[in-house]
Parts: sequence; structure tokens; C-alpha cells
Amino acid sequence: MIEIPSDLHPDLVPLAFLLGNWAGAGVSDFPGAEKCNFGQEVTFSHDGRDFLEYVSHSWILDADGNKVGPLESETGYWRIDKDRKVEVVMARDQGVIEIWYGELADQKPQIDLVTDAVARTAASGPYSGGKRLYGYVKSDLMWVGEKATPEVELRPYMSAHLKKVVTPEEVEAMAKSLGDDLPDDGIAFFK
Repeated sequence: MIEIPSDLHPDLVPLAFLLGNWAGAGVSDFPGAEKCNFGQEVTFSHDGRDFLEYVSHSWILDADGNKVGPLESETGYWRIDKDRKVEVVMARDQGVIEIWYGELADQKPQIDLVTDAVARTAASGPYSGGKRLYGYVKSDLMWVGEKATPEVELRPYMSAHLKKVVTPEEVEAMAKSLGDDLPDDGIAFFK
């Protein structure tokens, strides 16, 4: 279920499905880098202004699913206009700044993005642009990223399946909102 916070800027309502803390795993595979499974935590938050703040941290996982070391981190800001056009400004720990443009699909929570501008520091690796697809599917957030370099044509390089993280405070708030009209046994509740 998608909840729309009462203090969310009205322009951001179409992006409300992104809000929250997400965690999950995915696969990274690109020529010149070792293929790996990774874990990821993503947060989309807001402070009442007309953008969502985005923070992502990912780490390499071993065959048993244990953290081996960091993979990459990103931070940025997401906006949407009245025509469902989405713009994202993103900075990566690898020394890359990107401006992404895209569109929120009609009648479904799916966003297609393409880089419009890329700036790199001298220390960053080769990178010339990318595409991303984000989708809200059965209450989960899924995404796939494509990447291009001067040597490698645009191709998929990362994807992940993330689940909403519920904090103890959120569980307490949900419990308090249930009220006192619940049946005494769990079975009667489902009849």
C-alpha cells in the first residue's frame, strides 16, 4: 500500500511510492569489473519542499551473503513536473555527477531515466552515460541500470530487488492505529 504523507509537497504525490527505506540485493556485471552479488540500502525522504532526497549505499556480498566491502554510494535529488517529467541530480562516490531526465509511466509506478549530462573527476573511471528503470512491483522496489563507457556500448550492469524496511517505531505506530475493535483471537479477525 502506498501512503501519502500529509506534509508531502503536492507536486511529489506521483512519486510517493518511492518514499521510505528500502533494502535488498542485486547483481553487478560490467566488462572490466568482477561480477558480484551486492546488498543495497536506499532511502527516499522529503522535508516538505518540492524534491525527494535520495541516498543509496551498496556493498559486495560473498557466496554466503555476507558483506565483503563497499561497492558504491549515491546521493541526489528527484523532482517531477506537472507533465510527469522526472529530473534527478545525482553524485556518486566514484567522482561522477549526473543529471538524469525521464518520465513517470502513465497509470503505473514506473520511471524511465536517461543521463543528460555527466561530469567526472580525474580519479573516476570511464563513464559516458546510462539509463535506469525503477518500478514499484507488488509493494517492492525494483530497478535496473544500464551503463556506457567510451569502450563499452550501453548495456545492463546492475539490478536489484528491494523490500520496504519497517522500523520498530513504524510497527508501534501501525499497532496504535489499529484501535481497540480487534477480535480476541487471531482466527476471528480473518473470518
